[in-house]
Amino acid sequence: MYRLKLLLGTDAKFTTGTDEHGLKIQQAADAAAKNPLEFCASVSEEFKKLFHKSLVSYTDYIRTTEERHKTAVQYFWCVLRDKGYLYQAAYEGWYSTPDETFLSDSQVLERKDTNGNIIKVSLESGHKVEWTKEENYLFKLSEFKPKLLEWLKKNPEVIIPEKFYHIVLHWLQEEIPDISVSRRRSRLKWGIPVPADSTQTIYVWLDALVNYLTVAGYPEDQNLPALHHIIGKDILKFHAIYWPAFLMAAGLQLPKQIYVHSHWTVNGQKMSKSRGNVVDPMERFSVYTVDGFRYFLLRQGVPDADCDYYDDKVVKVLNADLADSLGGLLNRCTGTSINPDQIYTTFFNHCFPERRPEDNSPLKSRATTEDYKMIQTVEQLPMNVKDSFENLQIYKALEAINFCVRLTNGFFQRHTPWKLDGKIAEDCCWLETVLHITLECLRIYGILLQPVVPTIANQLLSRLAVGPHERDWEHLNFLARYHNNICIFEGRKLGPDTGILFNRLERIHKAPSKTRGNQEIKLQHILK
Repeated sequence: MYRLKLLLGTDAKFTTGTDEHGLKIQQAADAAAKNPLEFCASVSEEFKKLFHKSLVSYTDYIRTTEERHKTAVQYFWCVLRDKGYLYQAAYEGWYSTPDETFLSDSQVLERKDTNGNIIKVSLESGHKVEWTKEENYLFKLSEFKPKLLEWLKKNPEVIIPEKFYHIVLHWLQEEIPDISVSRRRSRLKWGIPVPADSTQTIYVWLDALVNYLTVAGYPEDQNLPALHHIIGKDILKFHAIYWPAFLMAAGLQLPKQIYVHSHWTVNGQKMSKSRGNVVDPMERFSVYTVDGFRYFLLRQGVPDADCDYYDDKVVKVLNADLADSLGGLLNRCTGTSINPDQIYTTFFNHCFPERRPEDNSPLKSRATTEDYKMIQTVEQLPMNVKDSFENLQIYKALEAINFCVRLTNGFFQRHTPWKLDGKIAEDCCWLETVLHITLECLRIYGILLQPVVPTIANQLLSRLAVGPHERDWEHLNFLARYHNNICIFEGRKLGPDTGILFNRLERIHKAPSKTRGNQEIKLQHILK
């Protein structure tokens, strides 16, 4: 999403980071025989290494243990307190430590544990819960139910996909009780202290959500930019109900959009360390390459439903889309046998005259009706890709690109340019025109694929001699010569041949997974 914003020329920031406070972090650090800050630093560094390896190009990395964040959280707390939205009271309910949340009776159910004992678990996550009663600070969430409903009904596209928008509306039809926003410090020491009350620690989710303000320069800068949150479906309630209510109470701008994605399962089962089916991205990078794995996840990931992962599927998708269709097309039109001068060939208008879609007159060149349909489809591709990205349907954007790649392969195959006679002038003109159209299509695909497979896109565009400053949205300008305009690439020497764009993969047995110990830090992404 962030890379697309840059491609469009939008001034954007992309922040991510680690949420490092809470009871489960405190317990995990104890189990690892480390102090919490040392434990968090080591795990946070692992995430940074993963982001670097996977080409996640964030502009700010926020750790909730940073001093700038503590300042923002305590200031935000004081704003809520001074506006009268916090009060002290006894709070009791079922508490899930892994989820860091209180649950009502309707949100828990009975289940047997591995020893056959009856326990209570969260209906949503399946995590064990315990009955907890404390004297805490509560936030007057119940007062914001009408305002939240009004906000959502006036902004039906604020939560994408639509399925999750309706889930939130359903939640708001039910009773919305006030929520605890602190824990007793005797129970939870690992967190930000409540200002002016040393007996209480600020609740981890209030603390964590304020990270979006911290990275925007709050509290010094309170003119917030448009916030776009990208979250997993398991933390929807925190972002679509609690967070907007906190912002309303503080008098701050609400999120412009909340993008929600579902989860990946493995062979139909939830990933779990106990099952040994956790997919380690680092291991998969070594098999499928970073770009290959990125492409698969975004090509197959559907945001409004869980998606199933298995390695055979990865091999099939990458071989079909990247190795055969895209890589094969590049090789076919840049090979020395068909393009001996290694140039971005000339487009001859008399070989492929401009034709309006509604024109049904007989064709007067070698170009076919299918060719003109392909040109029209590729011309529409950038807006289709942009719309799909903006609706978090990146899989649809990649489907559209792959469809066009296959159309272009069909165009190339249909005209068999390798059979043309170079000694015949008209054959030469038609050969150059076919190559020019194919190169232009590849240039468009390379530009549009940059947010998903930056390394492959760079290799492709460099082979076509498209400079770094010629790879943004403004330079798309597909098939300018067809519209009787200047093509700045025509006649250029192609870039160096750096080899196969994407190597075909052999089917492999399931790669082994490695667990990394009890490292439990939540990861959240925001685009603002």
